[in-house]
Amino acid sequence: MEQALQRARQAVKKAQAVVIAAGAGMGVDSGLPDFRGNEGFWNNYPVARRLGLSFADLANPRWFTENPELAWAFYGHRLNLYRQTQPHEGFVLLLEYGKRLPGGYFVFTSNVDGQFQKAGFDEERIVEVHGSIHHLQCVEPCTGKIWSAEGVQVEIDMDSFRAKEPLPRCPYCGRLARPNILMFNDWHWLSQRTDAQESRFKNWLKEIDKKNFKLVIIEIGAGTAVPTVRITCERLAEWHHGLLIRINPRESWAPEGHVGIEGGALKTLRQLL
Repeated sequence: MEQALQRARQAVKKAQAVVIAAGAGMGVDSGLPDFRGNEGFWNNYPVARRLGLSFADLANPRWFTENPELAWAFYGHRLNLYRQTQPHEGFVLLLEYGKRLPGGYFVFTSNVDGQFQKAGFDEERIVEVHGSIHHLQCVEPCTGKIWSAEGVQVEIDMDSFRAKEPLPRCPYCGRLARPNILMFNDWHWLSQRTDAQESRFKNWLKEIDKKNFKLVIIEIGAGTAVPTVRITCERLAEWHHGLLIRINPRESWAPEGHVGIEGGALKTLRQLL
């Protein structure tokens, strides 16, 4: 562990640019659930246990058609939770570090919670690869438009776990609205906001390569269940000759030549930065 930390510290000192990559484990120290396994999910949503629904079952757009009150209970509860949550000190440490580097930083996250923006990270330097709960779209969708969820309030009866009317509506056609999040078996997610973020990310990587900046990739709390972040980080490390530092309390193994650190986000970031 100490050897891994020492190697990671050296890489952090020598780096000229950083990719900060995060999965659900990044938010645990802020008090957010990581939904690890059915038990972890059901501990946070007991009604899902009663209904026999896993996270993958419930995070499905079909509920907005079949049971809108249940769908918005789940996403409305998460929207309210993320709005109330304050990012932990690890976000601050990463932001201060990234701003000091000549090539700066870029964030790549599968989280939909908006915590990086809340912590002060530049909106133009974040990729939310699965979308954002703070943006909405039509369930149809009737247009290709995505709009902010600011001002949208969802009241929930937690006993029955049902959202109360009025549910969020599309301002263009009046049908039900849904979060602009990529769900499981989702054919109607509007990706253009994320596409624009990914385009900015690619342009930044080109600049980093052109200037021959030494890149470090700090990946935090990204598991193997939905491996988008892990796969992306491994590809970035290979294609852009960066060192990957993988921080994870349970799945910290890293490809040969890279660094895996077994630990939680906040404690490890304090040790590293």
